[in-house]
Amino acid sequence: MTKPDKKTKISLELGSGGRMMRDFIAYSVVPSFRNPFLDELSDSSHLPQGVAFTTDSYVVDPIFFPGGDIGSLAVNGTVNDLVVSGAIPKYISLAIILEEGLDMEDLDRIFQSIRRAARQARVLVTTGDTKVVRRGQADKIYINTSGVGRVVARPRPRAARPGDRIIVTGTLGEHSLAVMLARDDFGFEARARSDCAPLTYLLPLWKKGVLWMRDITRGGLATILTELVERLPYSLLLEEEAIPLSRAVRAAAEILGIDPLYLACEGRAVVIAPEKRADLVLKAIRNHPLGKRAAIVGQVDDKTGKPGELLLRTMTGGLRLLEPLTSELLPRIC
Repeated sequence: MTKPDKKTKISLELGSGGRMMRDFIAYSVVPSFRNPFLDELSDSSHLPQGVAFTTDSYVVDPIFFPGGDIGSLAVNGTVNDLVVSGAIPKYISLAIILEEGLDMEDLDRIFQSIRRAARQARVLVTTGDTKVVRRGQADKIYINTSGVGRVVARPRPRAARPGDRIIVTGTLGEHSLAVMLARDDFGFEARARSDCAPLTYLLPLWKKGVLWMRDITRGGLATILTELVERLPYSLLLEEEAIPLSRAVRAAAEILGIDPLYLACEGRAVVIAPEKRADLVLKAIRNHPLGKRAAIVGQVDDKTGKPGELLLRTMTGGLRLLEPLTSELLPRIC
């Protein structure tokens, strides 16, 4: 990690979920507020009496995109952070910052989306706040949510052993692509919808022995797994041929030169399952409509590479060292 220079100014790269954000959290946030809960650096904190707590903010541009909007994104993002931390989501807060001039019709549409997403995830919106800023001081609407859940399991990443399998719950990158196309940034069309969805169907996997899971958001699969492998005395080996991609994402990646391993999802997770239980876990995921294209994409390894390395075996048989995202591919995607 690199200690940030306090004389520098904030850049978009800080919000990428990559190396710069990790350095910012490690050297600026944690030292300022150090405590045992924060030191875990988890998306959700496990508090006393079996309570899990998380918070997140959403600034997506545009606020409506194929497959979702800022409202469904806020609910599902918060719910998913609780699920992958081993908690059943129960309650969320809703704080909104509105820009003067926002159409009331758009706000009503977002509220209805929040209502549907909360119903699907079986959570209640129980408190909130509203602020309005002058025209030009925001971008239509920003949303902050906090979530409370009941802890049913504790992730155990350090229990991973060679041979344990890496599973992704579906195709990668649809959310990033859907937002990108909604902006018309690159002037081409593709059939892409955000994968934005709740991951509550993964909760039973904790009882099936899974060791760890994370939702694949900013920074993509590669960044998330580099964070994991740094805590292990082994390497992680991915098989490029096994990674599920939709036709739209595969085509866009080839045309634009974007690596799908660094694209964000909002309804996908990566799971570490013990070797002997991996097939059972994969079957359980595929039994749900959101997990039909789940796949085993790699394993914990002690023979390839060095401890702490994330490696990709390419389709041609070579090995590629994967590192965390170092720049902002697509700003404001969540």
